[in-house]
Formats: sequence, structure tokens, C-alpha cells
Amino acid sequence: MKRSVRIGCGAGFSADRLEPAVDLAQRGALDYLVFECLGERTMAFGHRDRMLDGSKGYNPHVGQRMRAVLPACRRNGTVIVTNMGAANPLAAAQLTVGIARELGLAGVKVACVEGDDVTRQIGPGTALQDCAGTVRDIALPVVGANAYLGVEALLPALRAGADVVIAGRVADPSLFLAPLAHRFGWALDDWQMLGCGTVAGHLLECGMQVTGGYFADPGFKDVPGLADCGYPIADVGFDGSLVVTKLPDTGGCVTTATVKEQLLYEVHDPAGYLTPDVTADFSRVTVEQVEADSVRVAGADGRRRPDNLKVTIGFDGGFLAEAGVSYAGPNAQARARLAGEVVWQRLSRNNALQGDLRIDMIGLNSLHGTARESATDCEDVRLRVALRARRREDIDTMLWEVESLLCCGPAGGGGYRGSVSPCVVTHSTLLPREQVRPTLRMFTA
Repeated sequence: MKRSVRIGCGAGFSADRLEPAVDLAQRGALDYLVFECLGERTMAFGHRDRMLDGSKGYNPHVGQRMRAVLPACRRNGTVIVTNMGAANPLAAAQLTVGIARELGLAGVKVACVEGDDVTRQIGPGTALQDCAGTVRDIALPVVGANAYLGVEALLPALRAGADVVIAGRVADPSLFLAPLAHRFGWALDDWQMLGCGTVAGHLLECGMQVTGGYFADPGFKDVPGLADCGYPIADVGFDGSLVVTKLPDTGGCVTTATVKEQLLYEVHDPAGYLTPDVTADFSRVTVEQVEADSVRVAGADGRRRPDNLKVTIGFDGGFLAEAGVSYAGPNAQARARLAGEVVWQRLSRNNALQGDLRIDMIGLNSLHGTARESATDCEDVRLRVALRARRREDIDTMLWEVESLLCCGPAGGGGYRGSVSPCVVTHSTLLPREQVRPTLRMFTA
């Protein structure tokens, strides 16, 4: 049995940087390189893409990432684990096999893990967990629904000797926990070890958040070399102990502060963090700086896993349009405010408000709708109008009305820009885990 495993994170979200992942693949001496690239909205957009083109639906960066890291991973014996399959793991796996062949990497084994798509098990009467009501009450078309798979779904692929494991919706920490359970032979009811492995996964899953990236706040939390920040690495022992670090000549930092901040990220109850694998207990975790950019983490625990799996349901929200006009000079704030009032009155009058409308003044209240406007006159204000609606005609009407401000007043408006993008809405429910049946397909380059 191997006494330690070295895991690196190559991405913490769908559009994360590629260069630091290549660096890890080449110089990290990793056993596993994990790309965690899937959020709730990302998954819903994947379903929308697949509905438009059945060959799509996976992360659009799969090809570029695989071309960049496969040669080094193959050379160094590093196994790639990822959820970049999103709504179409099979297509992503087949693409990866083709890339391996193009690169002359004969014999590369690519595993495709499916079974997370539970769309057919969702009906109008399905109760939602994050709001009162059912799917019917949302009154939007369902584009797809996916259960959060855990370690059990990934272990068969690892045991089959896969060089690349591509899945869809897998719980973020499970992507890291599965290699640990596989290498160390942890039982799937060894709650303490699974809790320890979940801490490792949770600390790595968001990439540079634990190496100083999202942590940085100049003057308060200064981080060196942020432009060249490195991705995190965890050296995990068979007993669940771990050290979080990064490559020594990369930017960023790993400190007790960066680790503590990530440890608490998205954890509502540190003593009861629910995953498909374990109810993890972070409440007695200790964090110790052992040397520069190396932090030891210990003391995690766990209890029996939940009987149900979380499911994210994606709904087609129609379109999201944004349009803006800038106002500058004396009295710009008042002119921008008047422009917003004009748009509101005209859209209300022509019945285009069959959606969610928001009007902000960037520079005054553009992030928080409840923000107070400046008491002093700002001479640089941009009016921003956003509308989410199902009907394209409502969207086009809003864009037209905002652009018309350029001549219809108030004075001094300029720099109009308008854009339209697809919109999704997500809600969650629960399914008994026995109703979710993961499957495995293996391919060889």
C-alpha cells in the first residue's frame, strides 16, 4: 500500500487558467491531476448546448486542456480526473481519445462515468429543497437534472486502470477523495478517513483560492506574484493527514489564513458538511504552518453519509439582455437617473415587463440594489439596464429603448452597448441514492 498520494488541482472552475495546470503536469510529480470545472449554472448551460447540438454539452476547454497536459501526464504516470464531461461525458471522452491518438499516445485508457443525468426522474410535482413549491411552480422548461455522484461512481474507473477519468456531475471533493480511497484502500464506510479525504478535496477544489488568488486584497491581505499564482498541491498520507502546498517558484502563497478561508468556503455547518460520501466534520480541524507555503491540516472526522443525493435541476430562463449608456460631466448623476426613469416608464407603458428588469447606475449602485447613491455629484456614471425574459421580443424592445436615449435624451448620453445571452435558472431537490445508478465505459487510444 502506498503511504502517501500527491494530488494537484488543475482548475477550480470552468474557465480557469491553463498555464499553471501545465506546470503542475510537467513539474509537480503528481499521482493525480484533478480538473474541477462544473458549477450548477455551468451544468444547466451544458444541457442547453447539448439540446442545440447533440455532440456538445461538455466543457468547451476539454480539448485544449487535454492537448496541453496529456503528454506530460502520460510521461510522469499522472492520472487525470475531471468533471469536464458536464452534460455529455461520452462526447468528452471520445474527444479525449481522439486527441491522445493525434498526440501518438497509444494505449491511453479513458474512462467515461455516466448515470448522473436523472432528468427523466424529475416531474412537475417534484418538490424543491431550496424554495417552497415544486417544478411546476417555477413555470419554466426543464433543460436537465443531475445528481451529485460520489466516490462509488469513480472507483470502478480507477480500478480499471484509467489514465483519464471523465465524468459529469460529481461532487467537487469526491473528485479528489476517490483517488485517495482507491490508493489507500479506504472502506466506503470508514467515515473518519472519508472525512479526512473530503477536507483535502474541499481545500483543493477551488484552485487558487487556497494559494492566494481569490484571497488577495491589497493593503489587507497582500499576495506576492499574483499574476503567476500557482495551483495547489496536497500531499496526503494513508492516515488522512495532509500538507497543502504549491510549486516553490510560482506566485501566490499558502498560509494558515488562505487555508482557513478556503476551509470555511461554502460550508454552512462545519460539523455536518454533507457530501455523497460522508457527513464530514471540520469542527476540530487544526491548521499549522510547517514551512513557507506548506500548511499541515489534521483532525477531520466524519459520520454516516446521507441517504439522499442532491440533484440540481436546470431550467431554461430564456434570455438575459444588458444595455448601457454613459453620462459624464457636471450633473451626470441626475441625467443618468432621469434616463433610467425614462426607460422604466416606457417599458412599463408598452408592456415589455414580462420578465425581471433591473436598472443600475454603475459607479453608484451597480452591485447592490440597496446601495445608497452618492451624496455628491459623480461626473462619471453609466446607466445599466438588464432584463431577463422568455420572449425575445421583450428583449429586443428593451435594447431599442435604451439605445434611443442617445438622441431622445437626457443630454450627454453616449457609448451605447447592448448584448444578449442565454439564461438559465437552477433549483435543487433530493433523490434516494438507490435511484441513481452510475455506469462506466472504457476506451483505449
